[in-house]
Amino acid sequence: MITLGEFIVQKQADFPEATGDLTGLLSAIRLAAKVVNREVNKAGLADITGAVGEQNIQGEEQQKLDVYANEKFKAALEARGEVCGMASEEEEDYVVFDSEVNNNAKYVVLTDPLDGSSNIDVNVSIGTIFSIYKRVSPRGTPVTLEDFLQPGNQQVAAGYVIYGSSTVLVYSTGHGVHGFTYDPSLGVFALSHENICTPEDGLIYSINEGNYIKFPDGVKMYIKYCQAEDEATQRPFTARYIGSLVADFHRNLMKGGIYLYPSTMKNPNGKLRLLYECNPIAYLVEQAGGRASDGYQRILDIKPTELHQRTPFFVGSTNMVKTVEDLIKEFG
Repeated sequence: MITLGEFIVQKQADFPEATGDLTGLLSAIRLAAKVVNREVNKAGLADITGAVGEQNIQGEEQQKLDVYANEKFKAALEARGEVCGMASEEEEDYVVFDSEVNNNAKYVVLTDPLDGSSNIDVNVSIGTIFSIYKRVSPRGTPVTLEDFLQPGNQQVAAGYVIYGSSTVLVYSTGHGVHGFTYDPSLGVFALSHENICTPEDGLIYSINEGNYIKFPDGVKMYIKYCQAEDEATQRPFTARYIGSLVADFHRNLMKGGIYLYPSTMKNPNGKLRLLYECNPIAYLVEQAGGRASDGYQRILDIKPTELHQRTPFFVGSTNMVKTVEDLIKEFG
């Protein structure tokens, strides 16, 4: 058995200029994930489910586990000294880790600490998403907004943790995508999925069809395409939608498929957040041989202008994403 810690150390050779900081940073994420996993597994037994009675910067009602996960990841990232600041779905502004050690750190982290938190109370899979960049501001100074407003193609690592029937951490540092399953009896993440490659074609499409009437015409055409009968392409495809980005993406990554979250009349810029949801997922899918787009351009090439920027999102098997792009460009 190869543990996540052992695997990370083995892969340090991929970064001859590295000093071990990224290894320490990933270890901090691993620790926070284990703590959050413990609380998720106690949901229903401890007073950790339900809303806190407040909204986050997105205007969404915060769940108790949202707040808990955010605090645990923030504490773990600050304590190790490899991170100079973080940005989170649960924080209105970026967080500065303003100590001498942290100011000298080279990395920033963006995170959705608990994706799909509305599913907590009904025991449906949820997750954590993280994205890592090298800072662009001088080391030795406090982190700045520009450190976070980098296009996704500048990420040095990204990943997610899915808390489901088993807890799995999936990450990439630009050298393939690797998955580790948590063994609670030993307290370690063990390598279970090395060099994940997603199929070029898939048979699953994931979208909230309840919003069909609000979708752009090109997306409506793609849904009809998925539902049409065609033996050569094995259509109709199967509809699978969980409502947790991490869970839907993880299934499609492994089996082949497409996840769609288009713009609507109510949300013309889309709803998912570019920096800490779409960019890390896009980074992973490209490393696995897939594709991620806003319908018109590569997600990783978008230059962000604000911390909580939103975007339409189409991600998954390459040929499926290309098809929906073609229909959007033709029909809008």
